[in-house]
Amino acid sequence: MIALSAGVLLRAQSIRLDHEAPAIGMDVLMRLDLLPQIKTQISTGMFSSYDRSGGNDDGFSGKYSFLRKEGEDLVIAEMEGPGAIYRMHMPGPQEGIMEFYLDGEKTPRVSMKIADIVDGQHSPFLAPLVGGGVGGRYCYVPITYQHSCKVVVKAPIFCFYDINYATYPKNTVIESFQNPPTAEWLQKMEKISRIIYASGSNISQYMAPAGTAIKTLKISKALASGQSAEIIKINSPGRIVGLRLGPARLFAGKERDILIRMYWDNDPKPAVSCPVGDFFGYSFGEPASKSLFLGTSNNMNYLYLPMPYNQSARIELVSERGNSEPLQIQAEVDYAPNGKRSDEGYFYAYWNRENPCTNGIPYTYLKTEGKGHVIGVFLQAQGKEPGGTIFFEGDDVVTIDGKMAIHGTGSEDSFNGGWYDVPARWEERTSFPLSGCLDYKKYLGRTGGYRWMIPDTYVFNHSIDYTIEHGPEGNAVNTDYTSVTFLYSTVKPSAEISLPNLAARRISDPDKIIFVPGWNVPVHSSPLSNGIIEKKGEKFGNGWVRYFSLKTIGPDEFGPHHVSFIFDIPADGKYKVSLKALTGPDQGIIQMFQYDSPLGEPVDLFTTEPKTSTPLPLGTVNMMEGNNVVYFKLVGQNAESKGMNMKIIEIIFERIIP
Repeated sequence: MIALSAGVLLRAQSIRLDHEAPAIGMDVLMRLDLLPQIKTQISTGMFSSYDRSGGNDDGFSGKYSFLRKEGEDLVIAEMEGPGAIYRMHMPGPQEGIMEFYLDGEKTPRVSMKIADIVDGQHSPFLAPLVGGGVGGRYCYVPITYQHSCKVVVKAPIFCFYDINYATYPKNTVIESFQNPPTAEWLQKMEKISRIIYASGSNISQYMAPAGTAIKTLKISKALASGQSAEIIKINSPGRIVGLRLGPARLFAGKERDILIRMYWDNDPKPAVSCPVGDFFGYSFGEPASKSLFLGTSNNMNYLYLPMPYNQSARIELVSERGNSEPLQIQAEVDYAPNGKRSDEGYFYAYWNRENPCTNGIPYTYLKTEGKGHVIGVFLQAQGKEPGGTIFFEGDDVVTIDGKMAIHGTGSEDSFNGGWYDVPARWEERTSFPLSGCLDYKKYLGRTGGYRWMIPDTYVFNHSIDYTIEHGPEGNAVNTDYTSVTFLYSTVKPSAEISLPNLAARRISDPDKIIFVPGWNVPVHSSPLSNGIIEKKGEKFGNGWVRYFSLKTIGPDEFGPHHVSFIFDIPADGKYKVSLKALTGPDQGIIQMFQYDSPLGEPVDLFTTEPKTSTPLPLGTVNMMEGNNVVYFKLVGQNAESKGMNMKIIEIIFERIIP
């Protein structure tokens, strides 16, 4: 009897270790070791302000920003439980009061100013689960409910928002959100804060079950051109929980010619096959992200995610680089002996590029069958027409198990941002633990972003079709999109993981670059005296013209009045430069200079009536990749002109010699 009882206990322990109860609420953010767990019992969805007509009014008017009105109040989301809200995103500013009614209660469990909910300083909506930047505010404080949840806004108009939620089986017991929070909840917040504030450092300890002994293998290898180098090979059950690879600068560049491949359980086909830079969150060949799970810090790339396997794991690098000196690779791999559980999926990363994207059809992050969940996506977006990023008006749409579950309100919104091309908003590279802007360069028509869907993961039981539009309507903007989608799945994604050839992967720089000085081109220098510079916009004809103005009111101290700009050029070469200007009766004669030497003939901006000019040739200039300074001087004025001024709308560089 004693021996039998012991055997039963051992078997029970084995079953218990092979299956973990799913994490709910705050535990989702604490138990990162459970990320591979297949969440078949969960369905995910989102309420948002997207334009139901298919247009681009995704919150601008507020027409689609509520489900219904109750008196003057706006009901913006309503869910049946058991469930939890896991993410709220709102591009600011938003006015009014937000209320959460839980489990059919007549009195709201929470009633707070929206500004207080998203500033991270008012309990229970505290940083780092609440924060923002790049034009958007996010809240990852889980709002759990047993029976139902209704979200109400008290305001005459409410604009842009996304609310991601998860629904659990009816027999799931969930403790509804408490306000004020309990002592246990606050303790969990402290633990989560320690994890999130460690972004950019080694967090592998959180990727394995508590108490697990993590080992670290250090590797130093030379990777020769046209060869491969094995980083690690393990022939026993376990899980990789951390990978550091560098120096990061070795993988920078536009060729995408160094690949990382990962193999699980002797599968001859890789679960990961991706250019190294793109895999670690580079943006157009440059290290760009420093997120909680992946990025670059101190010239080393890092990845912290649990990657379990039953029998074996192998990671290798492959060089497709032309003849060059071998790359001296340094790597560290953290791994644990806990083998893959039966309720876990394998880790996959899916690289995709559409160049160009298909007119009329959204770009595909991932389309696959199986059972699993998407946990993150990185996107590099390049318009074919420089000088604007209108393609980023497109919405992300996720169809799960044949039903639309997610419909976003704009591309930068899907990355917790907002208001691209606006100063102090979505305008420059910025990293947060769970999301960020990879780039914004309007003059190149280039941007990108990333987001980790944790805890707001996209769970699928049969299939997922995850897309993003390119353009405000009809997917009609000509673009070049490249993405990496991270997921766990019980089976290898049916989407093709193999990569196209080297030429089809290379980053494409535009040969035409359009700078708009009246917007956000940095000024290098301007007149020392008697000159007034302004950025202005005014109605002109049937449209609106924004321009950079230099008005002279007397002589400058050191020669002709001038303005010089800093131009970020993507590639070395000789460029033809032209200028689009607002001409008129008080405009002067302009000439382009570099190193105090003229680069072309003077151009007269005088016309008897104000006009927007066609591009006016200024000359040619040799430019280097990176920042270059070019001067534009007022060298005289037409005899009929009433002034000596300039109003610059665009400065256009066209590469003529690579």
